[in-house]
Amino acid sequence: MLSEPLKRIVILGSTGSIGRSALNVISRYRDRFRVVGLAAGRNIDILEAQIRDFSPEVVAVADKSAAQELWKRVGKGCEILSGENGIVAAAEYSDSDFVLSALVGFSGLLPTIHAVRAGKVVGLANKETLVTAGDIVMKEARQHRAMMIPVDSEHSAIFQCLDGKGRDYVKRIILTASGGPFKGMKTEELKNVGPDDALQHPSWKMGKKVTIDSATLMNKGLEVIEATHFFSIGPERIDVLIHPESIIHSMVEFTDGSLLAQMSMPDMRGPIGYALAYPERLQNTVSTLELDVIQKLTFCKPDEISFPCLRYAYEALTEGGTMPAVLNAANEVTVNAFLDRRISFADIPIVIRETMQSHLKKAASDLNAVIEADIWAREKAQKYIEKSEMKK
Repeated sequence: MLSEPLKRIVILGSTGSIGRSALNVISRYRDRFRVVGLAAGRNIDILEAQIRDFSPEVVAVADKSAAQELWKRVGKGCEILSGENGIVAAAEYSDSDFVLSALVGFSGLLPTIHAVRAGKVVGLANKETLVTAGDIVMKEARQHRAMMIPVDSEHSAIFQCLDGKGRDYVKRIILTASGGPFKGMKTEELKNVGPDDALQHPSWKMGKKVTIDSATLMNKGLEVIEATHFFSIGPERIDVLIHPESIIHSMVEFTDGSLLAQMSMPDMRGPIGYALAYPERLQNTVSTLELDVIQKLTFCKPDEISFPCLRYAYEALTEGGTMPAVLNAANEVTVNAFLDRRISFADIPIVIRETMQSHLKKAASDLNAVIEADIWAREKAQKYIEKSEMKK
């Protein structure tokens, strides 16, 4: 039995893969969870269906014209807000207990900050929030006594392994990665892959941006940065291993040499359900793990020559200040350009590297510094992309 029979939930990014999975979990436990708020970008077809199914009290749509169309469709059944201010209002909605932050990319930073300032329990699936402004966000969380629970499968795994265990006894954290669809391929081979190839993830069903990040290993790099903030551990104590089976989601090695791993079938409903119900656990959130069927679990070190984005993330973390925000912004721009077939897969790390090398690092002392770095990096990366297009 859950200690709190009814928890009031706001989902930021409800039409994305994480948001839809969360609603799938909640639909099985309607006597325990109540969806009071939804927020999305512009996909009002999915959002309309979600409103009719869950009857939220407040809905926010980033695109203002889409919000107007949604209002025409659903009438006055709920309050419909629009724009960035509308998303923020949903994030800090007074009559909610738990905010799932699942917006994609840098757009999730401000709403998450506002949820934290409102003292909410925040289930964080938007890794960019801590990548770009980790020190600021964690300081705000301490100040406002807002609990943050990781929803990324890797960070959820670490969180579960550390539950009740002192951080002083942690020797290192090991993040696992599937290796993406191009595991084992070399740089020359990667020049010829296209978006359709990169979106064929071997283990997980994810949104396009995260799937491309997985293919470049940038996703794992962002997770390294996120882990340093979530768990207060330096990058020198965070390792990455390729684990194609995607059964062990991460591991923690302790000072006595023992190693704890969290294992389950690759299904995001597991970490989502854990975050929603914490400190309790829901029943049968994912299918049973049958190790006798799987038979073997394999590991190898990542190829940082063919997939240098992971190395760039470590470098940005070591540089500190505004460099992680620059890394993230350049990555978002290049991923979009690749999906639009403007640049090749091999161009992604090149543009990111050039953008980082052009940046004069500043202290990430406040949100304005982070936002300025993000804007600068997007403009700079776009110029490199345009230059690359001219050469073709």
